[in-house]
Amino acid sequence: MLKLENITKRFGPVVANRRVSLEVGRGEVLALLGENGAGKTTLVSILYGLYAPDEGRILLEGREVRVPSPKAAQRLGIALVPQHPELIEAHTVAENLALGLDLPPFFSRRALEGRLRELLKDHPLGVALEAPVARLSAGEKQRVELLRALLSRPKVLILDEPTSVLTPKEAQELFQEIRRLQALGLAVIFISHKLDEVLAIADRIAVLRGGEKVGELSRKEADKETLVRMMVGRSVAPLPKVPPPREEVVLEVEDLVVPRHGFPVQGVSFALRAGEVLGVAGVAGSGQSELVEALAGLRPYRGSVRFLGQPLPKDPARLYALGVAHIPEERAMGVVGGMSVAENLALRTFRAYAPKGLLDYRAMEREARALIEGYRIKTPSPRTPVRFLSGGNVQKVILARELKGGPRLLLAMHPTYGVDVGAAEEVHGRILELVRQGAAVLLVSEDLDEILALSHRVAALYHGRLVGPIPREAASREALGRMMAEGRA
Repeated sequence: MLKLENITKRFGPVVANRRVSLEVGRGEVLALLGENGAGKTTLVSILYGLYAPDEGRILLEGREVRVPSPKAAQRLGIALVPQHPELIEAHTVAENLALGLDLPPFFSRRALEGRLRELLKDHPLGVALEAPVARLSAGEKQRVELLRALLSRPKVLILDEPTSVLTPKEAQELFQEIRRLQALGLAVIFISHKLDEVLAIADRIAVLRGGEKVGELSRKEADKETLVRMMVGRSVAPLPKVPPPREEVVLEVEDLVVPRHGFPVQGVSFALRAGEVLGVAGVAGSGQSELVEALAGLRPYRGSVRFLGQPLPKDPARLYALGVAHIPEERAMGVVGGMSVAENLALRTFRAYAPKGLLDYRAMEREARALIEGYRIKTPSPRTPVRFLSGGNVQKVILARELKGGPRLLLAMHPTYGVDVGAAEEVHGRILELVRQGAAVLLVSEDLDEILALSHRVAALYHGRLVGPIPREAASREALGRMMAEGRA
């Protein structure tokens, strides 16, 4: 169906892809693995017409094709679900889905929604068509992107980290849909860092490292250990054990109410001690974003919130100065894409580099180089705009900036979203080191394995209500699933 031959792509002195050859047949799922910055997203961007290759060629159904734009890719039957949803926030779900349909010039909203309901009847990835996209959670936006791609009836479907913000149940529904599409002859390129998912869904697995293809295996030949070694060149160590929490209470939340479209966060109460990780799971749209953003000073709320015994300010800058760090749900909210890596690393503390009113760029870049080395951020230079970094390296920039001051409280939402297994190990190690130093961590994640591995206690949000917390020892994937889906421990 689709074949890439000796694809090479350079960005100045950086070689993102070097002579990469891949092929995927009808009704086949090819998984593409690699560390952050290995060249996966560049390769699929070439396939989708976002970049032109410097060398090599693309063949579709045995015929060489040029893909100069996303529109050309769509005409050829190539659809992409990007890692970060690219929707029109001011429009509704129905209006965004309409962009994937061939509609007549004049089409009423009622007729549009009627046609979409017919097309999506019995579809496992259903969403509310009338909902404004701006009010959707990251997981809900991802579902809209998936539906929009499938409505174009593609021959080749590229899924770039499609389950990063989906719950296990939603991921299983997606896999059922992929298997149905396979049976109809669709070719699928599946990019993921979740090895269990790759081993569950892929027919073949190709691995990139440093922009080159280092190997390809059938699913029967592959196992986790082999794939990790191919990706990062080493084994990944298990997480170290952390000591039990201390007595000091860092965060007290009582009867928290956060207004929102859909289910408001209502009556949430919990306490978080020094050296403790409280893991919170939940189906997308259950109030996780609202809870974290309220505590980070980004949303209005009612109720009592105390930090180290004092009322929590509702100002992000004051919160950071007091020792509250925040890893946001979406990376785009945590960085300024047009600014350099050094400038993004200094966003929280830029005043320290301007004692006389003018920024000292030398001092800023000196500290940036230390953080880049310490967090192993892959960037050509501290002056490189953040928008040119891979998603996992953008996440490392956010983590380095938020943790560099040694916070007392970390509000972490999907901290390993879209990062490879090696980078996830680093992120987890940084969080646990912070915990050993006495920081409290509110960990919100839809990765149940991550929650169970890191947390002292676990809870779930169900329709805006907090279920739990319960001790980690009493929790399991099944118990968390009940808490998320049924609202009971």
